[in-house]
Amino acid sequence: MARAADGRLRCPWCLGSAEYVRYHDREWGLPLHDDRKLFELLTLEGAQAGLAWSTVLRKRENYRAAFAGFDPLTVSRFGPAEIARLMADAGLVRNRLKIESTVGNARAFLAVQSEFHSFDAYLWRFVKGRPLVSRRRSPSQVPARTPLSDRLSADLRQRGFRFVGSTICYAFMQAAGLVNDHLIGCFRYAELGGTAAGRAAPAGRKSLRAGGDRE
Repeated sequence: MARAADGRLRCPWCLGSAEYVRYHDREWGLPLHDDRKLFELLTLEGAQAGLAWSTVLRKRENYRAAFAGFDPLTVSRFGPAEIARLMADAGLVRNRLKIESTVGNARAFLAVQSEFHSFDAYLWRFVKGRPLVSRRRSPSQVPARTPLSDRLSADLRQRGFRFVGSTICYAFMQAAGLVNDHLIGCFRYAELGGTAAGRAAPAGRKSLRAGGDRE
């Protein structure tokens, strides 16, 4: 655990910048049920692949502007002209595969909404509607992927999504609050429902939020 200037104990990965601390305190692990925000988060997690999360976090407002506030219907209609515009936008990660995948993922997202009435309903059924609560005491215990993220990744891929490898899916699940992976000593752990006898999240390979190799 690490103690910040305000005296609060936090997950060590967030102490690299004030922006990281704000993200950790206000967003990371908070259960997310808004479809547009889920589409945004899934897009940003995919954009991070191979990069540090801080890189994408700094570009988030640029992404919101470039991708129509992450309205999946609007994004699904992007064609070659919009792709060219996005590739010329220095405020984005200018990787053609990632940009094109966002358009394709918007179409797949709409198909999921049509089938399940919302992406939220589809996603949260993987955890039976409530967060899995971890009981991790150190960063070395936090996995990069789990059998559950493997299943989510496989299902998304079958539905036509790209940049949704298991490592990306687990980071998405952590960020969207399907898994409470705040360390036990972190003040946000208890705020988000963590207890010593929480509903256990599965174990897996080691991970750090700050970045590194991503599928």
